[in-house]
Amino acid sequence: VQLQAYGGGLVQAGGSLRLSCAASGSISSINAMGWYRQAPGKQRELVAVITRGGRINYADSVKGRFTISRDNAKNTVYLQMNDLKPEDTAVYYCNAVTVVLGNNFASWGQGTLVTVSS
Repeated sequence: VQLQAYGGGLVQAGGSLRLSCAASGSISSINAMGWYRQAPGKQRELVAVITRGGRINYADSVKGRFTISRDNAKNTVYLQMNDLKPEDTAVYYCNAVTVVLGNNFASWGQGTLVTVSS
């Protein structure tokens, strides 16, 4: 599975951005897609994930502000980010988990930078 992420940029605190992640390749094997982020000096952390069955999980820090959604026809997952805060500044990575012969494999997009100014 190949992932192409885009939509990052610079925004003021309180603003909004929408990230997109388009998947290609073995789409049918994708079990879940999501977004992670990594801030400078910090470990990569889960932001939001949506499973094939539509189950969604969010990090506590983004609940009520971020919304993950998908367009199956376009093989694309979106992350709508509202009320952005400076602490949301990070490189955001799209992730897909595929299941092959009972084994999970993770694919990553190239990362897109989100910068929130105060």
